[in-house]
Amino acid sequence: MSDKTHHEAHATGAADSDLAPHLTPSVLRWEILCVLALSLGAAAVSSTISFVGALTATESLAEQTASLVNPRAVERPWLDLSYQLYAVVFALAPVALVLYLLHRTGDSARTIGFDVRRPGLDLGGGAALAALIGLGGLVVYVVSWQLGLTRTIAPSTLDGNWWDSLVLVLQAAKNGLLEEVIVVGYLLHRFGQLGWSPWKSVLVSSVLRAFYHLYQGVGMFFGNLVMGLVFGWFYLRYGRVMPLVVAHTLIDVVAFVGSVYLIGRLDWLPV
Repeated sequence: MSDKTHHEAHATGAADSDLAPHLTPSVLRWEILCVLALSLGAAAVSSTISFVGALTATESLAEQTASLVNPRAVERPWLDLSYQLYAVVFALAPVALVLYLLHRTGDSARTIGFDVRRPGLDLGGGAALAALIGLGGLVVYVVSWQLGLTRTIAPSTLDGNWWDSLVLVLQAAKNGLLEEVIVVGYLLHRFGQLGWSPWKSVLVSSVLRAFYHLYQGVGMFFGNLVMGLVFGWFYLRYGRVMPLVVAHTLIDVVAFVGSVYLIGRLDWLPV
């Protein structure tokens, strides 16, 4: 079976009779709910609560700040580094979980294109997506902030330690792995097994992505909704989640590391 045929059999929807005998639709739904409760579904709930708090605060959204990577042990750099590395490693536990769940039902990381078989597509496609989404996201952020629809985003408030850039790159890679493997690869595959149409699956995945970014404001909610639709289209077209991991990682590396050098030096960037 070709890679494309193999992908279509999983991503565009499989009949219930194609599932393993023990993998009933009810079991599959509970599996999905448990995975989301341990990862980005919980983040979506937390983000929504944070957004309600921001809306009901005395300051406008643009006057508030959303900090993404923060110190965990002020003025104790080695302890701070230990906490930062701990946070990155254990945040990836849900990724290990979904790969295990795929394996135990007869699938694998390869089923969702999370492998290194096609480095050219992964790196080239990922870089192109990063440029498209990164530039578009920057425009959405600046315009929505000027309109008062988005909080000021501080990608990093680390204390200027020698390891700051390393931690920021690791955080970027963690975000790319966690979000794209779960919200695109895993969810679209499982939704397909439940018989959902491809674009219904992509829409639900994109709305989830938008909600766990809602704490940043209305503008970033819609920006991430569009990002989810584009990433979902790419996955349906190519059947690979690895380019999305590359793209998301590159976007966050530029945002996290670039913010250290650019915020405060470019007049048009919110501070």
